[in-house]
Amino acid sequence: MNSMSDKVDFTVAIPTYNGAKRLPKVLDLLLKQTGIEKLNWEIIIIDNNSHDNTNQVIEHYQKNYSQNICLRYFFEKKQGITFARMRAISEARGEFIAFVDDDNLLVSNWILESYNFGKEHPQAGAWSGQIHGDFEVKPPENFERIQAFLAIREHGSNPHLFDAANLRLPPGAALVVRKQVWCENVPQRSTLSGKLPGIFVQGDDYEALLYIHYGGWQIWYNPSMHTYHQIPHWRLEKNYLLTLARGCGLCIFQLRLINAKNWQKPIILVKTILGNLHRILQHLIKYRGQLKSNLIVIFEINFYLASMISPFYSLKLKLDRILENTTIENE
Repeated sequence: MNSMSDKVDFTVAIPTYNGAKRLPKVLDLLLKQTGIEKLNWEIIIIDNNSHDNTNQVIEHYQKNYSQNICLRYFFEKKQGITFARMRAISEARGEFIAFVDDDNLLVSNWILESYNFGKEHPQAGAWSGQIHGDFEVKPPENFERIQAFLAIREHGSNPHLFDAANLRLPPGAALVVRKQVWCENVPQRSTLSGKLPGIFVQGDDYEALLYIHYGGWQIWYNPSMHTYHQIPHWRLEKNYLLTLARGCGLCIFQLRLINAKNWQKPIILVKTILGNLHRILQHLIKYRGQLKSNLIVIFEINFYLASMISPFYSLKLKLDRILENTTIENE
């Protein structure tokens, strides 16, 4: 096992919330990684205020596999994946940090391929690979049109740069970053870390990657890294999907403001509103007979609608921040 002073090449950071039943499958696959015998690596679990026996599951692995892995456990009381990942960054000792969700199943050479890619691409600040769906039930027809919203990414067999300027970026799951790059470019406090009542606002993954991109670092797709994302039946149900669509849409304007100059902001505002209004009208005309029955169409319209009103959500975030700062100053 690594000592605290040892140089660590690679950290696998797993944020989890009530993941006691999911974690064993993830950890068992990590213990079967191949080709990394000479790699000094570690696993850290960030327990994001769980109420199940997640800590006992980790204790079991620490006792029974102590000779094979360095497995560390941390409890992060602040709820939210952003807080969990920030805690992971502060605790990780690796040069590279892989964010792996507690429903991500990594193939046996994932760490090796991730590490080698980072060494071969010194200008890469972050990189991700192929994420395949591991479905509990069959997805609806034409699901591939929205599968990226559930962190399923299959972009072919050739490595390439992501188009960050147009928000074409990898998800935060199964993502590898350079710790130094993250620490130098990503603010300690994320703008998109909260949620509206009943709406899980997304975008925190992209926010961090945009800061890395605008810091001059490349973001790569490496097809040799394969992950299977477990999708339970309830993530394919209408209520969840519509909540997801709205949450992904509400963050769009705020993301486009990152690194924007003041004179560009009115243009971004107009494009965000009119562009999404155009998409909504196109869908209403093209799918007018399917607006109540076609789940994929309903998802897309909800995403465009939320994107269209995202400037108003951005304004709400700004006002909330001002009120919070005023309260702190008065105290």
